[in-house]
Amino acid sequence: MAVLRLGDIAPDFTAKTSQGDINFHEWLGDSWGVLFSHPADYTPVCTTELGTVAKYSDQFKKRNVKVAALSVDGVDSHMGWISDINETQDTTVNFPIIADEDRKVSDLYDMIHPNADNTLTVRSVFIIGDDKKIKLIIVYPASTGRNFDEIIRVIDSLQLTAYRKLATPANWKHGDDCVVSPSVKTEDIPELFPKGHKVIKPYLRTTPMPD
Repeated sequence: MAVLRLGDIAPDFTAKTSQGDINFHEWLGDSWGVLFSHPADYTPVCTTELGTVAKYSDQFKKRNVKVAALSVDGVDSHMGWISDINETQDTTVNFPIIADEDRKVSDLYDMIHPNADNTLTVRSVFIIGDDKKIKLIIVYPASTGRNFDEIIRVIDSLQLTAYRKLATPANWKHGDDCVVSPSVKTEDIPELFPKGHKVIKPYLRTTPMPD
């Protein structure tokens, strides 16, 4: 069974989905990706989660993020479930749900935790960069629905800091001040971050979020 860590290349796979067969890496292309798993079709918490993701479609799109869900049930089951999701959540599911009846993808991504359940996936979330590397892993128990505002917030932070010498502090949200990386000398900050900066401690410097 795979043990995945941050910075690893997200394992590639080919699978059947509610939107046809996909090769995961080809499907991602040059986009970022969110892959998130569900214990089973027709489960109440998952129904609300998939409905929420559908409603957040524009939020993901403007961040160049493609979203794929996964369940260990088959495509026919997915299609019936999607109908229920659209009806009960007042939305339209417009992203693929991977059919993983043989647990191939679940095993690749270590989504089944035997001490939680021997057959059903836990609520795993993988955020994958446009370089196909895993940027974040969050694992929830089956009983706890995910906070997709937090997932959007994390994507904003990851994309901001991927190519800039910045980090984001506790409870940071898009538009808040950022922390300057310790690798940047204080005298070099004005050139890199012309909006200004504050030196709170020699190791703690902040600057407004770049445009």
